[in-house]
Amino acid sequence: MVGTSGWRYPPWRRTFYPPGLPQRRELEYLSRRVTSIEVNGSFYSLQRPESYASWAAETPDGFVFAVKGARFVTHLKQLRDVATPLANFFASGVLALGPKLGPVLWQLPPRMRYDPDRVEAFLELLPRSTTEAAELATHHDERLEGRALTVADAERPLRHAIEVRNESFRAPAFTQQLRKHGVALVVSDSAGTWPVFDERTADFDYVRLHGMGELYVGGYPPEALDEWAARIRSWGRDAYVYFDNDVKARAPYDAVALLERLSSAA
Repeated sequence: MVGTSGWRYPPWRRTFYPPGLPQRRELEYLSRRVTSIEVNGSFYSLQRPESYASWAAETPDGFVFAVKGARFVTHLKQLRDVATPLANFFASGVLALGPKLGPVLWQLPPRMRYDPDRVEAFLELLPRSTTEAAELATHHDERLEGRALTVADAERPLRHAIEVRNESFRAPAFTQQLRKHGVALVVSDSAGTWPVFDERTADFDYVRLHGMGELYVGGYPPEALDEWAARIRSWGRDAYVYFDNDVKARAPYDAVALLERLSSAA
């Protein structure tokens, strides 16, 4: 699965998105050119079930959304005492994506250092299926009253990936924890801004490409895309790859180009 982190960016209009395309149809347009999109707005605020349901309806069969976990959990609480915030997140409508729900991404802040006990407590809280997520969602607080979705349309596995940005996580104990819980360690390319971790810790891989040469700006030239395609193929299993170099509209073009390489080699 290859796509972008988000889809609603003004610089993409009249460049990647055709002139005259209504903003409400941008997701529809992009989802016909890539196979997955990472929902970014869920990181900044709790979305609503009707939004997730609308996004699912606008995209083709077989399309998959990754959903970025709430920054209240990862950045404000830094994984401490997050049972209720996790319940709120899963009650906010994530399950309305139905079969189009892919992995949940948990991005940790650069200042957060590795704490084995805190990480373990967090990993143990994560639901492993849509029905577990629905059960967790029933424990939401009063902020979600009247707008919560606490049922799943079917029982499906639920995958999780974690992106760390502090060198202290380069510890065998951390990768062992991830393997124990089947959580993927994100391979992140950030133009040297954050450490690079490249360990297989789950039955799938998750890649975030934040820009080559310049964070969020730099595009990936053909030779770099060739290298990424070869690398992803060598893993030989499910991979979710998202371009986050959105500032100059490189993300959608790079995603389409990488997808073409992977598809031609299939």
